[in-house]
Amino acid sequence: MTSEIRQVTWRDSLVRATLLLGIVLAVAWAWAGTGFDPAKLGEGVPRLGAFLARMVPPDLSIAGTVFRAMVETLQIALLGTAFGAVVSLGFGLLGAANLTPAWVHQPVKWLMGALRGIPIILLALMFVSAYGLGPLPGIIAIAVHSAGMLGKFYAEAFEAARIGPLEAIRTTGAAWPQVVRFGVIPQIAPELARDTLFRFELNLRESLVLGLVGAGGIGFYIQLYARSFHYEKVATLTLVVLGMVVLIEQASVLARRRLS
Repeated sequence: MTSEIRQVTWRDSLVRATLLLGIVLAVAWAWAGTGFDPAKLGEGVPRLGAFLARMVPPDLSIAGTVFRAMVETLQIALLGTAFGAVVSLGFGLLGAANLTPAWVHQPVKWLMGALRGIPIILLALMFVSAYGLGPLPGIIAIAVHSAGMLGKFYAEAFEAARIGPLEAIRTTGAAWPQVVRFGVIPQIAPELARDTLFRFELNLRESLVLGLVGAGGIGFYIQLYARSFHYEKVATLTLVVLGMVVLIEQASVLARRRLS
């Protein structure tokens, strides 16, 4: 027994040492491949300071523009998340291995993987070219990308549902929609809500970036003022972004705690 314990301990130590060596080698490879030089970090500090100095003091005269852009950013994130969640619910049901046969859930999982594998900034560029500038491309981009990610989370939540209640409902002769409605949804509703709230929080940040490619929101004005060298206006927008992100994050954390 003692020899077996020693053998297991030796194997565990070897595995940990191998993993640690692999991480060190990967970091060294990345360091060499990117030409990272710590000395250059100090060289850029004066230029960074000069850039920040041009943002002081913030220009509060654009308060009206900031408010409208903030509201539009929030609306983009809300609508994109809502549309994405609706599509994700269908993807999750069809992609759950315990609810559909392999010839159904496997292709659905491949499709969800493809959707979340496309960078959201590329989706935004595609939809901007199709629909023009404004919030619509941002909403569609967020909805499509959310469908791929939320669909995966939903499918995993459905697959984690206890089999007992499902079998009990099936024995009553219930159809598939009834099994889902009365056997699956009640079990995993809190998980679905938490995942959706987390995705909304992420989508709010994504919507800020999408504005840089013309998909509406605060990001659009940040790149507009930055290109015209109005850094004091960029500072105002940046402060608003930070405040909005912190508030939404705290509200999301409180909501997820209530659902736990």
